[in-house]
Amino acid sequence: MADIPTSVKFGTAGLGGIGGWICVHPFNTLSVRMNLASAQPNYVPTSFPKYCMQTIKEKGFMSAYDGLGAGCTRQIFYATSRFGLFETFRDKIHEIRGTLGPAERAVAGLSSGACAAIISCPAEVSLVRMSNDSTMPKDQQRNYKSVVDAFTRIAKEDGVATFWRGSVPFVQRAMLVGLVQVGTFDQNKVLFETYGGIKRGTYGNVLCASFASGLMYSIVTLPFETAKNRMAFQTPDPKTGKLAFTGTFQTISAVAKQNGALSLWNGFTPYYLRCGGHTVTMFIFVELLRDAYTGGKK
Repeated sequence: MADIPTSVKFGTAGLGGIGGWICVHPFNTLSVRMNLASAQPNYVPTSFPKYCMQTIKEKGFMSAYDGLGAGCTRQIFYATSRFGLFETFRDKIHEIRGTLGPAERAVAGLSSGACAAIISCPAEVSLVRMSNDSTMPKDQQRNYKSVVDAFTRIAKEDGVATFWRGSVPFVQRAMLVGLVQVGTFDQNKVLFETYGGIKRGTYGNVLCASFASGLMYSIVTLPFETAKNRMAFQTPDPKTGKLAFTGTFQTISAVAKQNGALSLWNGFTPYYLRCGGHTVTMFIFVELLRDAYTGGKK
């Protein structure tokens, strides 16, 4: 790949993330709703296609785009910093150590994921609340008008600290994302070239590497996504004022105990369509944008 300035790397990472998110946002909305629905006392397990059709029938197709503004806002912070910082950390490690293998890419992925999560927590909490608001009972709906309205009201009504409620599982999940999405994607490009004969810098290589990374990403991170959603969307008990979920592994353990271990992967199909779909479309968009910048020079 021709030399690309750091600012362009960050810019294309953010734009690629936004473009990919617009494609997969409905799957994210349905994934969050299906995941959180399992916490309700009257929850009846159902398949994703059935849940999808039922939701569209009851709420309308456009309800799947609830929280799109928050989702795109999150990508401005999250995708930009996660992928941009990964490349920055990766190149710096390569410069210092003089070598670049799976271990170096893993360190860069874990570090960039943690930094990106801390930066984007406010947008993440706004996204979760906006995506699931219409599924709540009428008297509990917050009726956010926009991402700005959600951000302002959350800060005013619940306190600024609320934006980082559930941040620990989000940071942990983001570190895993940095490792199993961005880190393995970078390594997969090498593997598909070495063992598959698909040259790096081609769209075929990007497509294969991103599909493989997206699947691994979905399987590994969904339990942490479940914990993050439960912690971010919970409200204090009206009698005791205490929160049911207080930590990542406490939440994962409680959910597994109450609903069964497999409930941690509730909503896997839409989650994979979101994660795998976003991984593929984001990296394709990034490649297109960088090709446009360099004039196709590799």
